[in-house]
This record gives sequence, C-alpha cells and structure tokens, in this order.
Amino acid sequence: MRKLNDVLKKTGVEIYREITAVALYSMITSLVLVTVVMFVPLWAALVLLPVLYMPLFYGVCYAYHRKTERGKSRLKDVFQGALKGLGPSVVMGFFFVVMTLILWSTWWYYGGKEGIGYLAIGVFQTYFVIMALISQFYTFQLVIQEGMGIFKAMAHSVKLFLKFPAYTLGACFQAFCVAIPLLVTVVGFGFLFNGMWAIYQHKVTYNVLNPEEAKPAEDGVVASEARGVSI
Repeated sequence: MRKLNDVLKKTGVEIYREITAVALYSMITSLVLVTVVMFVPLWAALVLLPVLYMPLFYGVCYAYHRKTERGKSRLKDVFQGALKGLGPSVVMGFFFVVMTLILWSTWWYYGGKEGIGYLAIGVFQTYFVIMALISQFYTFQLVIQEGMGIFKAMAHSVKLFLKFPAYTLGACFQAFCVAIPLLVTVVGFGFLFNGMWAIYQHKVTYNVLNPEEAKPAEDGVVASEARGVSI
C-alpha cells in the first residue's frame, strides 16, 4: 500500500493536470455553499446544505471517479452524480448537521459552567464528534467505487477506520492542513477545495481498498493526460 506522502504527491500532480475541471467543479458547488450560508437563515441553511450542497459535492467526487474510468472529465457528470447520489448525500449531509449540533450544544451548555467536570464532558463530546466525522472519511468513495448502499458504506467506513487508524487520521490531518490555508484565502477554497478533495479522497480510498493494485493503478491514472472538460 502506498504511503500517504506518495498519495499526496500523486494528488498534486493530478490536480495540476486537471486544474480546469478542479476549478470549474469547485466553483459550481461553492456558489451554492456561499448563497446558502450568506443569504439564508441559519435554521433553513441546516436543511438546504444537506439537500442542495451535499449532492453537488457528491457529484464532484462522482465526476472524478468517472474520469479515472474514462480518461476525460465532463461537466455533466457532476449533475448526473448529484442526481444519482441524492439519497446518500442527503443522509451524509444530515449526519454532519447532527454532529455539528451536538458539538455546538455541548459547548453552549457545558462551556458556560464552572468546574473541571463540565470541561471534561465538553472535551469528551468534542473528541466523540471528531472521531465520528473521521470514521466517515471513506463513505462517499465506498458508495461510488464499490456501489454500496449508504448505510452499509457508513458501517464499512468505520471498519476501515478501525483497521487503518493511523492511515485514516494521517489522511484527515493532511486534508486539514490543505483546507486551512484555502479557507484563509476564501477564493482559493471556492475555486479549489472540492475538486482537490474529490481527487485526494478517491486516491486514499482506492489505496485502502486495493493495497496491492494501488501503485500501478494510480500511476496509470496520473500518466493519462488531461483531455479538457466536456460540457
């Protein structure tokens, strides 16, 4: 199985080759994200993000998977993927919303109280939420690459996390280190993050699912020249 640093390097090369698709797909999904976050009340945003944003995010992941199969990126794959993955993406979207609400309510309630016990509960709840989120790192890719149902994919993602804890934590840490600078620039996040995430997550998951095949297969993906974006 490839080391994470090798996967990250291959991801960087692939992003460079597919920069047009990465920017275009990221921009489309980010427009929905910005619109919902900035112009919609919080309670409505918690509903619209899973229903609107997450399917498009899934569509970006699906489009890159189709690119690895076909050797060519197509914009319509994003929308086809969004429709095809509507159910799984909505389920995952509301899962993220629930985890966020748990984290927010924990610190809203216990953060205002004095005492080491309340602080310990807050820290434990935060740890629980973070681990729950990390355990779902592979879910979308299991649905896309393996054709699993969403709940089976969520359960299998937990199993992969428990089987490869250091690898999964390292992958999430690398993604976090890339996301933070992009968030600071804002524009960089809007034009790059979703496309970069789709490529990186695909390669990391494929590496776990096919430890013996990952090296030659990924070399083949990287070796294929980008052929533009079909609309």
